Order: sequence, then C-alpha cells, then structure tokens
Amino acid sequence: QEQLAESGGGSAQPGGSLRLSCSASVYIDKTSCMAWFRQAPGKDREVVASLDRGGTTHSVDSVKGRFTITRDGSKNTVYLQMNSLKPEDTAIYYCAADPQFHGWCGGAWNLPSEYDYWGQGTQVTVSS
Repeated sequence: QEQLAESGGGSAQPGGSLRLSCSASVYIDKTSCMAWFRQAPGKDREVVASLDRGGTTHSVDSVKGRFTITRDGSKNTVYLQMNSLKPEDTAIYYCAADPQFHGWCGGAWNLPSEYDYWGQGTQVTVSS
C-alpha cells in the first residue's frame, strides 16, 4: 500500500527553525511530484512548496527565502526546512504526492485536488 508519513513537527519561537520529513514508499518517491501543504484553523489547505524528479522546485511567495524543499532519494524522503518561522506559519503540514506526470509537477502543482496521496499531517506551532 502506497503511503506517506510526516514527522518533525512541533513548537518553535518566531525566528526559529524546524525541519519536516516525509517518508514515502519507493513507488511514490520515484514517480511523483512531491509537495508540502498546510492548513491553518478555519482556512483552506494551501500549497507551500513542490519538488519534481528533476529537482525543480516551486514555492509560494509567503515562504520564499525561508522554506526549502529537498529530497534524499536514497532514503525515499522529502524534507521541508523551515527557517525564520513566523506565527502565521502555524498550521498542520501535510506531505502530498502526485504520480500522474511520472515525477514531474503539472501546471496545477498548487492545487490539493491534483495530489493522490497524502500523509496524516504534522502540527507546527510558532509562538513566543
């Protein structure tokens, strides 16, 4: 059964850092566009960043320069390094995978509906 599992969430102070990990099955890791989404209370789920098999990344403006998405293929793991955290980064963070383009991210990389596989989510709380 294909699956994703996030870890690394927790609490941080403003300006601090956290690193999230997403462990994927081999099939998902080798064949999917990978992305991180987040959902704050009362808000829609929004994309944070994506990564394709060629290493190309996309991210939303609110996290550019602060968050970095990377992959370790030997571990079938995708990471989200989050620096300079802000209170508005508080949310549940989800790892997602879209295999429809065989590892490449489509033009709708930012839409949750494009992704077939989801992790269970990990809470990130930023407060002083």
